Amino acid sequence: MSVLIATDPTSGEVVREVPAAASAEIDAVIARAEHAYTEWGRKSFAERAGVLRAVAARLRADVEDHAILMTEEMGKPITEARAEVIKAAWAAEHYADHGADYLADEVIASDATRSYVQYLPLGPVLGVLPWNAPYWLAFRFCAPALMAGNTAVMKHDPHVPGCAAAIDRVFREVGAPDGVFASLPAATEDVERAIRDPRIRAVSFTGSDRGGAAVAAMAASEIKPSVLELGGSDPCIVLADADLVAAADVVALSRIINAGQSCIAAKRIIVERAVHDEFVELLRERLAALVVGDPRDEATQVGPIARADLRDNLHRQVTDSVAAGAQCLLGGEMPTGAGYFYPVTLLTDVRLGMAACSEETFGPVAAVLVAVDADHAVDLANATPYGLAASVWTSSERGEAMAREIVAGQVAVNGIVKTDPRLPSGGVKRSGYGRELGKAGIHEFVNAQQVWIGPKQE
Repeated sequence: MSVLIATDPTSGEVVREVPAAASAEIDAVIARAEHAYTEWGRKSFAERAGVLRAVAARLRADVEDHAILMTEEMGKPITEARAEVIKAAWAAEHYADHGADYLADEVIASDATRSYVQYLPLGPVLGVLPWNAPYWLAFRFCAPALMAGNTAVMKHDPHVPGCAAAIDRVFREVGAPDGVFASLPAATEDVERAIRDPRIRAVSFTGSDRGGAAVAAMAASEIKPSVLELGGSDPCIVLADADLVAAADVVALSRIINAGQSCIAAKRIIVERAVHDEFVELLRERLAALVVGDPRDEATQVGPIARADLRDNLHRQVTDSVAAGAQCLLGGEMPTGAGYFYPVTLLTDVRLGMAACSEETFGPVAAVLVAVDADHAVDLANATPYGLAASVWTSSERGEAMAREIVAGQVAVNGIVKTDPRLPSGGVKRSGYGRELGKAGIHEFVNAQQVWIGPKQE
């Protein structure tokens, strides 16, 4: 029998072992979701909202218990972990408050006496989730799906079984109907079984582009809709007319949130030549001042990398880039001692084709590229197979115009790239398709049913 193993990345010690779901348990979880759907899909928006609000209240009341699980299983600094639990609660509250309006009938004039579109649920939706934001990504998936009248089956990452069980427990503690939300502690190799189960009607996947391609192929072969939020090598453009101090503050923060293990973190910093040296020094000062340490410590700003293999790959990207001509101004040395820590690292003279530029770097590594001018900066920004998010630092008017030229699912002008329950989020190219959050997110897993009522009008 497979076992789901959680390892504390601060110490490298195993903290939790959970038997993976066998075939009978996988079948039972999906069966409960299918059974629950027959009633949940008929409930009013107000009734569904009541469950989501109760879940949100419970998360807020028990924030410390949930936060420490993230810190223990994937190394998120405790201050960030608390904020993530609160953000997850906000997602539930947002859809409780706005789901009915997002899914209101849309009257459309035609030759009918009356015609409109109504948005109906599909059935059980499977969410296949990664480890890097265990609570936020769970609620980004389940809150809109549940408010739309679907039931949610969450297959969480095998490295965060404690987080997955705790999220499942919250729904049970507030009295949510059995099967409306369920954690499926399946091994990775059993995901295909769940995707292909005819009772699962749609799939939401967050993870690597390689994993997304596999999930998309499976879902497509079963003619099931899917939403994919995949990797990113997100560009941050800093032009000569930018507020360099403000930009350096935000870029440093963006690069090291969750120890840099975020799809939407600023990864390739593209700086106009005229201000390159000045900006690099501002960024170096801020990165050098960051506190790397035990994520349980309130003062820690950068915790460990989640797994040893991830740290090894990150270091390989750094050393390969340096060997190819990049300059390492900060960090870049593999530390000794317990845990999977990696120093905050700043690379300059990074060029297209280097590992730190062509691959997604999942860790506290900032790669700086030089742009001749704004047009060159946009060309560099788009020179990637990914297209998740981007940011631009310049005048507001110029940045807004440049956003149209950047191939990405979201662009922030003079601010940090972030996800927000009110706004759609998602990527293009190898960063995926479909949207999560906002009105667009809740519309991904519904049947937009056209209703035509006669008699026909001349």
